[in-house]
Amino acid sequence: MLKKVGGLARALYILLAIITGFVALGMMNVPLVLVVLGLIAGIAMPRERMILVAALIIAFPTVGAAVGTIPMIGTKLTAVCTNLQLGAAAALASAIAIMCYELVMDGVTGLTATGTTAKTATA
Repeated sequence: MLKKVGGLARALYILLAIITGFVALGMMNVPLVLVVLGLIAGIAMPRERMILVAALIIAFPTVGAAVGTIPMIGTKLTAVCTNLQLGAAAALASAIAIMCYELVMDGVTGLTATGTTAKTATA
């Protein structure tokens, strides 16, 4: 269920990023919606995909600047790249937070597990 919700949120922020790159939506705060959808999408992001997403986040500004030179449509494509970067960065932030939580929980449970069972005191 969580993977389906995360996949749906990822699809929605990608579609919203593309649509708002070409059409201005004044009725909603688009960056906020992209961040919220990205945070939800990051919950279901596998660790194998985190490096790819980080590389895409780094590459989106360069790609946006490169396609910005195309006449008549360049600024719209730059906006699409910026929107995609915003959603992907939120998804990566959420996935990193979950990974850090798992690392802390593994460390805490490793401290309490001594490997030997202690006998309870009886009177």
